[in-house]
Amino acid sequence: MQPLTLAALKTEAGEFARQQATIPIPLYGITDGKAVGTYVETAFNEYLALRYAYKSGSAASGIDFPDLNVDLKVTSIRQPQSSCPFRDASQKVFGLGYHLLVFTYEKTDERVSHLCYLKFLNIVFVEREYTADYQTTYGLREILRRHGNKDDIIAFVEERNLPLDEIGR
Repeated sequence: MQPLTLAALKTEAGEFARQQATIPIPLYGITDGKAVGTYVETAFNEYLALRYAYKSGSAASGIDFPDLNVDLKVTSIRQPQSSCPFRDASQKVFGLGYHLLVFTYEKTDERVSHLCYLKFLNIVFVEREYTADYQTTYGLREILRRHGNKDDIIAFVEERNLPLDEIGR
C-alpha cells in the first residue's frame, strides 16, 4: 500500500465527498453536529485505510493526520462552527501550527424512508500559515503599517482580551 501524501489527501477528500452524497447514513433525525462530525471522520478514515498506509491521529496527538500535520474539521453549512479554538494568544497571532482540512455539509433527512444523506458543499484545505485569527492579525498589521509603537500593540492585545502576561505582551 502506498503512503498517504498531502496531495493524495486533498484529492481523496473530493472523491470521498462525491461518493458519500449517494450513500445513506445512519443519522436520521440527529441534529448534533458532533455526531455527524464523528461519523464523517470515521468514514473518511475507513475510506483512506483501504487505499493508503498512514498513521491516524488520536485525542492525545490532537490532530487527525499527524504525519501530514493536518487536522480534519466537519461543520454544517446551516450553523458553521469552529471546533478548533485557539489554545493561547500566540496561536491567534501566528496560527495553529498545522493545516486544516474542512468539510462543510448539508444534511437531509427523508421522512418517508427514514434515510439520511450528507451533501458536502465545500472542502477547503487551509495551510497552517493561514490558520491565525484574521481580525487579530489584521489589527496588528495595521498598527505596524501605521508605524505604531509598543504601547499601541499592548493596548490592542489588552482591548482584545488576549490571555497574555506582561512578558507575552
